[in-house]
Amino acid sequence: MTQGSGDETASMPLPTPRPLTRRAVFAQAWPIMLGQASVPLVGLVDTAVIGRTGDTSALAGVALGAVIIGLVFWSFGFLRMGMTGLTAQANGSGDPREVDALLLRALGIGMALGVVVLALSVPISQLAFAVLAGSDAVTGEASGYMEGRFYGAPAALAVYAINGWLLGLGRTREALALQIAMNLANIALDVWFVWGLDLGAFGVGLGTAFAEWIALALGLLIVGRVAGANILALTRRTPRTLLLDRTRLIQLFAVNRDIMIRTIALLILFTWFANAGARIGAVALAANHVLLQFVNVAAFILDAFAFTAEERVGQAYGARDRERFTRAIRLTSEFALASGVIFALAFMLAGGPVIDLLTTDPQVRETARTFLPFAALVPLVGMPSWMLDGVFIGTTRGRALRNAGVAATIIYIVLDLALRPFDNWGVWTAITASYLLRAGGLALYLPGLLRDVANTSQITNTDKSTR
Repeated sequence: MTQGSGDETASMPLPTPRPLTRRAVFAQAWPIMLGQASVPLVGLVDTAVIGRTGDTSALAGVALGAVIIGLVFWSFGFLRMGMTGLTAQANGSGDPREVDALLLRALGIGMALGVVVLALSVPISQLAFAVLAGSDAVTGEASGYMEGRFYGAPAALAVYAINGWLLGLGRTREALALQIAMNLANIALDVWFVWGLDLGAFGVGLGTAFAEWIALALGLLIVGRVAGANILALTRRTPRTLLLDRTRLIQLFAVNRDIMIRTIALLILFTWFANAGARIGAVALAANHVLLQFVNVAAFILDAFAFTAEERVGQAYGARDRERFTRAIRLTSEFALASGVIFALAFMLAGGPVIDLLTTDPQVRETARTFLPFAALVPLVGMPSWMLDGVFIGTTRGRALRNAGVAATIIYIVLDLALRPFDNWGVWTAITASYLLRAGGLALYLPGLLRDVANTSQITNTDKSTR
């Protein structure tokens, strides 16, 4: 038997399943919720730091630059999403060596891709500004922001891999510590660079880049604690034959390819949304960016339950346990629906004062208040798509994710073009409908996924429904 081929783990006993109750789901989700809440908080602080200067062009430039950087960086989001599903399945099937190997593969890929992105930052920026609309003043500010952000590319993509690995193991508290540390560093550095050193939009981007390198250093320490060995020892103890196993690499690249296509399609969708505001004018672009912070708050926090679904569903799928699989979907979706209702009400009741806090420009304030109801509706219409994303990411059903994402983006663009005579009303109507399109596309694949999850006797169900 070849060491590291994976055969030596085939007879290992499967891990004892953790309780699958509402209490257990919430205990797993709340650290993610806090960590995710701090992500849009950084966006809020970035917006406020620039918005309080009263420079509309700078605010619009950060908005445009953030969209472009999101498109570039999150194109490699498979390093987080694919890792979560594959790690959860490897853990659920009782394959600890593959769990280690997955991390090492993803870290190597992430760092290498980050270096390539940094090296190509200038042509990437030139191409982006050739495609996206914006005045010279807005483009100049966006260029400065992006220049700062690109310095953090290798660290950012490596942190994606670490986060995906931690979430796949259900180590949400460690993921929380990493996220909080990065975001606190980001906030402090942004405030210092913009208000202290007067670096403007470039300071916002540079502060985020520094924070990403800090997060990578901390993430490697956390990995060592979870794995019981630092990254060098982990590399030494993982057989090279396993690390470079052709079958597993093919699976990794196949899953990641489809998730990457899906992610790029959705990033094009949101880039189109940002550019739609830029086409109308700087005020609309800035107002939509302010409202996007509300959407991000809801999306990131509700993602806590989607991420929990990824790990729980992925582990049940790896163990081929249909009962736990369907129960994981139901419990996580219950929490997500309740949270969506709460956010929708909160945005309608408190949205106005928050808008005033984020920007001092009277026109931006008025426009953002006008379209606030759309932002309040997103937590409700977006929840099904986010939860279905979690289910299909956890089961690494890349083909379904790819097809649904591409179809939703194409239909959204057609809808946005048709609604252009209605200006920003059409922009928000189309983006709201896009969430329903994504959910509908994935729902078509759900019956087939449920049929594929076979009941087995490998895991004893020790956590019957607690009501």
